[in-house]
Amino acid sequence: MEAGRQENQDDVTRFWREEREDGAVYSAYLKKVTYRSQAQLEDEHEREFSHLMWETQKIRVIKAGTLEKLVESLSTVRGELDSTYVNIFLATYRTFATPQQVLKLLIDRYQMLKLCCEDDRTELNELQLKTIKSVISVWLDTYPEDFREPPNYPCLHTLEKFSLHFLPDSDLAGRARHRIERLMKDHTGADANEIEFRFSICEEVDHMIDNEYHKPLTFNDISSHTFAQQLTHRDAELFRKVVPHHCLGAVWARRGKKGGKEAASVLATIEQFNRVSLRVIATILKTRDHKTSQRAKIVQKWIHIAQELRELKNFSSLKAIISGLQSHPVYRLRRTWSSLPKDTMVLFEELSEIFSGENNQLNSRELLMKEATAKFPDLDSQNKTLKRRNMQKRQSWIDNGIVQGTVPYLGTFLTDLTMIDTANPDMTEEGLINFEKHRKEFEVLAQLKLLQSAAQIYNFKEDTQFWIWFDSVRVYNDNESHELSCAIEPPMEGSAKIKKKSASLGHKPAKFDSSKFGLFACGLEDRSSLSSIPDTITASLAGPLMSHSSSTSSVISSDSDTSSSPYRSCDTYVIRVSLEPSDQASTHIYKSIMLCNTDHTNTVIQKVLEKYSLEGQPEDYCLLQILPDGGELLIPERSNVFYALNSSIDLKFVVRTRAEHETLTLRRKGKRRGKKLSL
Repeated sequence: MEAGRQENQDDVTRFWREEREDGAVYSAYLKKVTYRSQAQLEDEHEREFSHLMWETQKIRVIKAGTLEKLVESLSTVRGELDSTYVNIFLATYRTFATPQQVLKLLIDRYQMLKLCCEDDRTELNELQLKTIKSVISVWLDTYPEDFREPPNYPCLHTLEKFSLHFLPDSDLAGRARHRIERLMKDHTGADANEIEFRFSICEEVDHMIDNEYHKPLTFNDISSHTFAQQLTHRDAELFRKVVPHHCLGAVWARRGKKGGKEAASVLATIEQFNRVSLRVIATILKTRDHKTSQRAKIVQKWIHIAQELRELKNFSSLKAIISGLQSHPVYRLRRTWSSLPKDTMVLFEELSEIFSGENNQLNSRELLMKEATAKFPDLDSQNKTLKRRNMQKRQSWIDNGIVQGTVPYLGTFLTDLTMIDTANPDMTEEGLINFEKHRKEFEVLAQLKLLQSAAQIYNFKEDTQFWIWFDSVRVYNDNESHELSCAIEPPMEGSAKIKKKSASLGHKPAKFDSSKFGLFACGLEDRSSLSSIPDTITASLAGPLMSHSSSTSSVISSDSDTSSSPYRSCDTYVIRVSLEPSDQASTHIYKSIMLCNTDHTNTVIQKVLEKYSLEGQPEDYCLLQILPDGGELLIPERSNVFYALNSSIDLKFVVRTRAEHETLTLRRKGKRRGKKLSL
């Protein structure tokens, strides 16, 4: 057999069986591989043996295993480097191991194989030693943050000591020493990640002092084009700095209980997203003394800024602006929306449709994959004027050789990774690490890293005056926003007259798809850990980012305008829940509560008990959604209610004790059995 095998397009890999051994479960595949080159086959003598040109090999892929077995699998049974597995492992291992644990296992395995080589030198052992060295080298280069452990840097010191003793001819010891010296020089006593990603008010003040005086800008002074460029400059910078494994569900959802510092790069992106949305709301609501037409012009400008962001393929701030415009305090200003030109409303609806929640945000996903690495966006419109304008812009980009980068809405990736984390157990029933879960996570992380490369294309310079204005905008909390909104348009005004006026003007009401509301807050289980997020983030925007979401529900439910369009954000619902007493078969008294996308069954039940001022353990109650036909949908005990409920019907629920529910269930079964017997 030739030493150098090669594969061709006819090679086939098929699943064969599952194989188990102590501490690991493998998927075994049979792969047909060639071992004769095309040149050899063209030789007349070799052609006689063409039927021997291929063989079948068994390939094992680890599905689950102990940490020791997962580290051992970094090299194949033939001692080779499995680059795919190494990439997946290094991208996801932090959810089940620490850098110190992995490094120790790699060193222990290297030492064990080294001893075996001295006793019985084999080509396999030599190849395995080389592979372990390659894995450590790739790890050090690709994930430098894993070795940033101030002030003592234990992993780097361990690596230096190991390399000096076992790899004297390697440059690993020198690289480890250089890294230690550089990190010690850069370290100032504060966490490097926290410094890098924090927005500092003091820095902004120093900026203003050091620079010569300029007349402060106003919202109207800033062109839509400049606005979009500056937001894109900041968004691209933050997105490029996102550490992909910070987005993993177990990290992002705070299951690690480490205070959230490990996800600093993600929190910085969230903070900027929320800063944009809050300023959309603030600039519109601080116009109490303005005429409706003046306020409408501000809304119109935000829509034009959103369109500029769409042309720059900045889906992050685009989503932030749409979320701000669709927030409850702005959405309810019907007179303002009715004053917008028809083509502006068409544009707004088309931009909003990008983030439709239908089919798991299929529109935004397809658009992102289509335009991720494209030179410029493929714009279209139902409005003939907008369509003609978009075609002219596209031709201008082609003529001028303009290439746009891409900034995605990070919330899509966080949602996917959180769902993977929630739907797949960390451990198998045998107590092994479920590595299939991490393969799925890596597919999402790989897409994110590809987009980070696309974000490098932007070449905008920061405009200091713009950011001085941006940071000077006074934003409002949820109560303030609601009060300002009601001051502009009182909630008890007859909405029928407004609808009639809108219809007479030929304006179609904005399609506020409820799934498009809200800010960037999916996946957070421990809201108390978000001390780094400003208190100005509101429940009407950020849902799960609020520590006291129950206070907001009363604000929302008090506005009669919402009766025809139930409030829902991308990350929250307002649901109506009744508490069924033991002395009453049913009740029509409902109280509204805020349901966040991280609320599990017991959390919701606890909110209901607090609403009804009752003491009790959530475990003693059950939660059921009332169906249109009179039936009930029982929400499982450990379920995430946000995803378990039926969102296509009215969000009405009932809470009753488990004892009452069991009694009622038996009674209903008895009635059905009686009906069958009578038939």
